[in-house]
Amino acid sequence: MADIVVLFDFDKTIIDCDSDNWVVDELGLTDRFNELLPTMPWNSLVDKMMGELHASGITIEEIEDVLNRAPIHPRIVPAIKSIHALGCDLRVVSDANLFYIETILNHLGIRECFSEINTNPGFVDEEGRLRISPYHDFKSSFHGCGLCPLNMCKGVVIERIQASLSAEGKQKRFIYLGDGAGDYCPSLKLLEGDFMMPRKNYPVWDLIRRNPMLLKAEIREWTDGEEMERVLFELIDTIITEEEIESGQLISSDCKLQNIALSAHEALLPALPVPQ
Repeated sequence: MADIVVLFDFDKTIIDCDSDNWVVDELGLTDRFNELLPTMPWNSLVDKMMGELHASGITIEEIEDVLNRAPIHPRIVPAIKSIHALGCDLRVVSDANLFYIETILNHLGIRECFSEINTNPGFVDEEGRLRISPYHDFKSSFHGCGLCPLNMCKGVVIERIQASLSAEGKQKRFIYLGDGAGDYCPSLKLLEGDFMMPRKNYPVWDLIRRNPMLLKAEIREWTDGEEMERVLFELIDTIITEEEIESGQLISSDCKLQNIALSAHEALLPALPVPQ
């Protein structure tokens, strides 16, 4: 199953909130954030909020504590651990930032499940202030996509991953999971044989529904962590079956799913508790 690449958005896909809003709201800057939102790009505004939090005495440890309380469906962590144990290549493609994402993934015990995190840089400077910068330096150059925000085009990220794997001579099948409008562009970059998993009743699902024929990938929606887990296993089973048919090594679907479930179960022992 090393031929399967699973690409996750982060906010409202892995965790059940927007991490930027979560930190701002939990630390009491909601009104200030909303006041400045019409005046600057989102990514730049988040960096400014981090500066104001630092100036008010909020420490990095306090920000980490807030991040570690971010809501998450109880089936997400087991699902990620399972598909990683099965040999899938897991990557994050997110418009959050590296500090937020790594803090939460480390807290959940699943950082090592991901081979790559593609997101806006986030780091703590020498003064102990969290700095957030754009994935694309839009002040010096434009990524050229009219569908995506200035700071990050996820479609460009997908094309880079596709080109890198192709250059290595690797034939991969992609499964992409996302919820936001920023996940629409990468969905258009997926190829025939890939799968797009939009979260139902979220912006990317609405955009795809307007003209699903624009996508080459097969569309499989999901609503919550439980359904995400189920659909992921079904798609992995589908890909394995198709590859076995091509290679002439087809085994029964019941046996295959039983083996997948057994591998997943073994991978989760001992399972880490999921924060509520």
